[in-house]
Amino acid sequence: MTPLERLDRYLRGEHGRSAATRSAYMADAGLLLTLAGDTDLAALGSKDIRGFVRRMNSQGHDPRSIARRLSAWRAWFKLLMREAGFAHNPVEGIKAPRAARKLPRPVGVDEAMGFLDNLTDTDPLARRDRAMYELAYSSGLRVSELVGVDCEDFRDAGATLQVLGKGGKVRLVPVGEMAIHTIQDWLQDRASLPQTGDAALFLNRFGRRMSTRAVQLRLAEWSVKLGLPDHLHPHRLRHACASHFLQGSQDLRATQELLGHASIATTQVYTLLDFQHLAAVYDSAHPRAQDKDGAE
Repeated sequence: MTPLERLDRYLRGEHGRSAATRSAYMADAGLLLTLAGDTDLAALGSKDIRGFVRRMNSQGHDPRSIARRLSAWRAWFKLLMREAGFAHNPVEGIKAPRAARKLPRPVGVDEAMGFLDNLTDTDPLARRDRAMYELAYSSGLRVSELVGVDCEDFRDAGATLQVLGKGGKVRLVPVGEMAIHTIQDWLQDRASLPQTGDAALFLNRFGRRMSTRAVQLRLAEWSVKLGLPDHLHPHRLRHACASHFLQGSQDLRATQELLGHASIATTQVYTLLDFQHLAAVYDSAHPRAQDKDGAE
């Protein structure tokens, strides 16, 4: 039985995978055979696998696809060690190239302020939405943190908020004056909703805590209603808070603390956004940025 036949039998076995998973595994296995050429699988070493990774990377393969293939190859060689007497697994310890960090598309100050200022519907749930999005932008909250806020989490007359972040880590964040005012307005409407005993600050019309999906859908609806050229989503409000705070403060550590990032490397992505803004302004404003005569 060939190594490929062993893999196919395994994938169709007692704990058989779905047709899509089998197809993906077999395609990844076929690619390895192609890369190996005339070299027997049992003779492949770590140096060969690293060479295959470099080749795929140079050909523009997505790092996540390379990582998936390495995972499939690793599992295949484990099977062959168990069933075909292969002496070693050459894929062990081999990692895919790091994926390029994708920058969040920035939201301008005017765009953020214009959106929030236009949430003026007199409907109580619209006032709730304005309070939610003001708080998200004011304090840089993740959507999960936003829906997790309870009324009792505020300190200092609402100027500070205790947030339960990733990994159960608690942090204190400041709350802007506009967010405080809109939350106070919402609290009056909140009292008119069905009283279920839910401590959540933001409730749906049934008096239950808002879900992250509901927050996302409401924001998408507002984007359409206000005719925004590009739909907003909660995480872009968090990005906007981070970018605008960093532009104004130039304090990376304070931005890290505000956002609750475990590593400052995560926060540093906003310095790249700041540079993008600087570069755009430079190109449009500096008299020597571009050749005005169009010469190369």
